[in-house]
Amino acid sequence: MSRTHTEESRFKSGTALARIAAVAGMLHHSSSVASVLSVTLLRLTPYSAILHNTVRFITKVRLKWVKNRGFDHIIDRDTDIKAASLLIDLIARYPSSAPVPARSLSPLKKTLGLTIPVLRFLRRYPTLFAESPHPRYPSLPSFSLAPAAVILRRRELALYSDDAQAAASRLARLLMMSRSRSLPFLSLSSLRYDLGLPSTFATTLVPSRPDLFRIIPPSEGGGQTRLSLVHLPEDLAVSALQLRHADSISNPSYRDFKRGAFSSATPLTFPMSFPRGYGAQKKVKAWMEDFHRLPYFSPYDDWSGINQESELMEKRVVGVLHEILSLTVHKKTKRNYLRSLRQDLGLPERFTRMFTRYPGIFYLSLKCKTTTVMLREGYQKGKLVDPHPISLLRDKLFYVMRTGILYRGKGMTKVVLDDDLDLLGDDDSRVGGLDGGNTSCDEDNDEDEDGEWVEDGNSDSDSDSVED
Repeated sequence: MSRTHTEESRFKSGTALARIAAVAGMLHHSSSVASVLSVTLLRLTPYSAILHNTVRFITKVRLKWVKNRGFDHIIDRDTDIKAASLLIDLIARYPSSAPVPARSLSPLKKTLGLTIPVLRFLRRYPTLFAESPHPRYPSLPSFSLAPAAVILRRRELALYSDDAQAAASRLARLLMMSRSRSLPFLSLSSLRYDLGLPSTFATTLVPSRPDLFRIIPPSEGGGQTRLSLVHLPEDLAVSALQLRHADSISNPSYRDFKRGAFSSATPLTFPMSFPRGYGAQKKVKAWMEDFHRLPYFSPYDDWSGINQESELMEKRVVGVLHEILSLTVHKKTKRNYLRSLRQDLGLPERFTRMFTRYPGIFYLSLKCKTTTVMLREGYQKGKLVDPHPISLLRDKLFYVMRTGILYRGKGMTKVVLDDDLDLLGDDDSRVGGLDGGNTSCDEDNDEDEDGEWVEDGNSDSDSDSVED
């Protein structure tokens, strides 16, 4: 009798929580009631989470890092797309209307993420960059935007304008994860391409939202210009993982309640994707089950009460990294960009081990002489699962780049475009799965091989080259 009464009580309490979560899952509609209830749902986690802080221990498993040819190919392609996009923006904003000398762009090789000279990269894509002699020094190569690049640039500016409200929300969410609700502008500038922000966001997007953002001068920001939140937009304090599970929380089964899956701690599971045979390892399965039983701690909540050495803090760090990558347009970014945010976001000094320790959630790539981290759930069969309009436009940019490579050697470098960009193709099957051809990284990387994640018996070793 007592046992039946206990299960009934748990079911009722879980139903109440589910109703709260159901409303919180509709935050995209931004109702005031949803805002209040979403905060209630989020605040249910920390207290129970802290109670588990010292009593939960999970299995330690060490995994070797190996390459993934599919993800490395995506990074190969996107590296060229980013370099081309940044160059188009620089040339378009050049003070003079005359062609830009190549020597003015050469020092930007590292900033652009290229492993080849900038001049060679510009000449590789004649459908985007038109070469001409300098007006004053004929022997000096100079470049201007080709007609295709002008059209793509105009379309990009229109997208930034249409996406301004969503971009402000992404920026605000990133600021909300920091201790002081502020971040240095230098760190934000590094992430602005990945977040889908315009290059002029500091002078256009930020001043347009004085109700949300405030610029802190160096005298107040410890020697750095920082961007701060005027207030906490609590209607945004719902993570991508919580939104992903909104339906399952609002319509749970009795089995979920019987297992205690919807207690006040609400332990949400991260979606995971492993290489072949990975999930069959008993030790790894036990490890993942223990990890998912830990309470989920929202990256937007105060973490000051959590033991820095606890497994709960480790899961909180995984949640923060997962949320940052979820905010990016391409579900990936460079490790160095995250490192610049480490102290503000409360990440451990050697946070890179999280990427290799949880390979079902993240993938760490060493392609293009840099370290890039990707969110596995963001991709399926080499394409973004939920492509952003900005990412679709960048796919069209790649189509023009690839066309220039294919026809350059046949004397057919001229591409006829109209204002509707019909040639660029609106069909995802044409732009989403294009072969990268030659990329700027191919010359500097070894041949990739498919591999598996292998368990390493030396669980305390920190000697992997991919770690900090």
